[in-house]
Amino acid sequence: MNTTIETQRAGASAETGTAVDAHPRARAPVAPHPPLDAYYDGSSHRREFVSRLFDATAADYDWIVRAMSFGSGTWYRGQALRQAGLAKGMRVLDLACGTGPVAGEALKTVGPDGLVIGLDASFNMLVETRRRAGVSVVAASVERLPVPDCYFDFLSMGYALRHVDDLTATFAEYRRVLKPGGRVLVLEMTRPRSRVQFALAKLYLYRIVPLLSGLFARSANARTLMRYYWDTIERCVPPGTILAAMSEAGFERVERRCLWGILSEYVGERPANG
Repeated sequence: MNTTIETQRAGASAETGTAVDAHPRARAPVAPHPPLDAYYDGSSHRREFVSRLFDATAADYDWIVRAMSFGSGTWYRGQALRQAGLAKGMRVLDLACGTGPVAGEALKTVGPDGLVIGLDASFNMLVETRRRAGVSVVAASVERLPVPDCYFDFLSMGYALRHVDDLTATFAEYRRVLKPGGRVLVLEMTRPRSRVQFALAKLYLYRIVPLLSGLFARSANARTLMRYYWDTIERCVPPGTILAAMSEAGFERVERRCLWGILSEYVGERPANG
């Protein structure tokens, strides 16, 4: 398999390669993308729209995810988790778990002595997580985790960072619930820099997958979900902004690996002494 990997550490822009301030003075909210007015009326209604959309498409979401990845998602998620430091016996919180594909792979790695909990704001997604992944679930927002300080060894998040309100505040909450030395892995889709890769990705994710979803999915909202999915990718902040938000929230050893120009793995570690 031909794989192109780019590694980028906090402090370097993915777009220009120039330095960015990993500790900005301003503490204004950092949204992952601007409001998408074609789907909801102003940013204040974004969360309600996203919640309804995911609830309505939960039964079809696993099928859609497999279609997007050509069936390779299971292998990729397991490999990414282990490379980021997941090991047997760890306590894991899978954030915005969806139907549980990342949680299921985490459970295979941590084994019977470990713990995996899936968290999502969508009740219907959690029903699917319990059925498909067989892990305990919690209904909550990723920005307000009902978890004690320093509780988990590892946090994971699969392709949902684009749906939070504030990147820095979200990462600060992630740092809070991690044990010192604990690690976070965020899998995300990134707008390709290459014009050819961008055109191919848009054709597939914005045209073909929504078309297939409209034809074969049970939910009438599946096509809207996938068009919205691409629009958040296309308008998402650059990787350098995400890395800076992780650093600003207090993570160390922050870096990004990029595969095939579109799959990003953001990793960071809570300081062992903080």
